[in-house]
Amino acid sequence: GLREKTGVIVVGIWQRGKFEIPRPQTIIHPNSILLLAGSEEHFRRYDDFVSSSRSYAAPVVILGGGRVGQAAAETLEELGIDYRVVEKDRNLIKDNNKYILGDASDLHILERAGISAESPSVLITTRDDDINIYLTIYCRELRPNIQINSRANLERNISKLYSVGADMVMSYASMGASKILNILIPDASLMLVEGLNVFKAHVPASLIGKALAEKQIRRKTGCNVIAICSRDSFNINPDPTVKLKKNEELILIGTAKAEKEFKNVFS
Repeated sequence: GLREKTGVIVVGIWQRGKFEIPRPQTIIHPNSILLLAGSEEHFRRYDDFVSSSRSYAAPVVILGGGRVGQAAAETLEELGIDYRVVEKDRNLIKDNNKYILGDASDLHILERAGISAESPSVLITTRDDDINIYLTIYCRELRPNIQINSRANLERNISKLYSVGADMVMSYASMGASKILNILIPDASLMLVEGLNVFKAHVPASLIGKALAEKQIRRKTGCNVIAICSRDSFNINPDPTVKLKKNEELILIGTAKAEKEFKNVFS
């Protein structure tokens, strides 16, 4: 009942790197990563809804205190989320409260950082993919249910990191390619991650006067309608019973395959 309680809709879900379009019966696991759509107000309500059951006694653990690790630490600081950074280079230690000098492969160092005390997640941010793969395996063995987010410097190592237990892998190559494509084709579509797009489509003739629920766009194509816009309105997460009008535009989210299927089914 997330939509009814908060206004957001779950338009996608990652399970250990595998993206899928969720169904009402899809199970949300502790390590699931949800892709949500909504307005600012919807997200405020969602935060209030989940914060009532979210209580972290242990900090987020960041392995690697370089540029990426420090950026992650600064973001967590802004959000008021506790963290510990493990770094073996003394020159990168910013303070003795939240930075721990030592090797991330040392169990005692990780315990000092809080990984054994129900830390909610670990961020692996080193510049060496081999080390990131090793640390992913090590952390998964220590904490089977912890959320592991890892950096990948080379595109070919993304699948390896997922295969050894990472929940989300962030690749410079993929993020850079997405950014470039979004700059080159800003009005056609927005690439969120590789293969997953937000795109616009004029309401096709076959949908004029029809309700979203009636035509079952999500079930038939795998695309989610996240907004309906016209010259004078912008309806985020529209009610499924709203009837579509001529000259309106749909904003949808889906994989490249789903986008093609939408055009085939409703063109």
